[in-house]
Amino acid sequence: MTQAPTALRTRIYVDGYNLYYGCLKRTPYKWLDLRALFDLILPSILYERQGVPAQFALEPLAVKYFTAAILKNFAKAEDSVASQVRYHDALRGHIGDGIQIIEGYYDSKPARAHLYEKSKAAHDCAIKEIWKLEEKQSDVALALHAYSDALRGDVDQVVIVTNDTDIVPALEMIREHTQAIIGLIIPAKEGERTVNADLDKLSHWTRSHIVALELVKAQLPPMVLHRGRPVQKPISWYPRPDLLLPIFEEAKRVKKSQGAALKWLNQPCEQLGGRVPMTMAENDAEADELRSYMDSYAQQFGI
Repeated sequence: MTQAPTALRTRIYVDGYNLYYGCLKRTPYKWLDLRALFDLILPSILYERQGVPAQFALEPLAVKYFTAAILKNFAKAEDSVASQVRYHDALRGHIGDGIQIIEGYYDSKPARAHLYEKSKAAHDCAIKEIWKLEEKQSDVALALHAYSDALRGDVDQVVIVTNDTDIVPALEMIREHTQAIIGLIIPAKEGERTVNADLDKLSHWTRSHIVALELVKAQLPPMVLHRGRPVQKPISWYPRPDLLLPIFEEAKRVKKSQGAALKWLNQPCEQLGGRVPMTMAENDAEADELRSYMDSYAQQFGI
């Protein structure tokens, strides 16, 4: 008689810094639903416990997300700080008690460092004044949360989403002092990063990358309610903000409010063959067609 699969109480621990730079930077997928992403990934994992295929049951508190607030002086875009705040609010509004966001902080200070000069030893390279930016507490917090949850028996499995070796001591302690299974997901595009050998050795199973289609499917709705207020996906996080921004501004002018403009942009439009204007703004040809329709509409009704 075949034994039923074992359901492992599972929690995900996400290194936000690693996830952003490994999968999300310079992509239109930053509006990521973390719970939905791992709902997609976990069924693809094949792991046997004592010869029996294991199933993964995400805990009510499914995801712990470790991040740090962007410093305005180091932000590369004017809306970076506000967009990050908006994203965190959207996660809380959409996932609710299923996610906990644990924030560290960035520390910045002047420092001196050797410039890199090829074929020269570091001590022979010129020294320059630089800004030194470091993320503080996030790695330590992730390690402590994962170890503490495993030690208390709150979970049967910790799934770590990072490729950072700072977590190695915590994984060693989880192995030594608990019965918890350790899963490892490398937050990287397929074929772009090598799995760290020390992390891989300490994990019971490893997933070496995140598939682009999983990121596409695991996007938050464009508008999420948080504490009764709408939280909108930042315009700069769409695939072609250069095309979308003038379209959005014209929609606001015609519709008389930002909310009404976004509602129209995110719904199928009968006059455009049932296409969604926001999606049309992702390529030049359809964006031109959309803008022509909007101009004609404004002229027809004298707006």
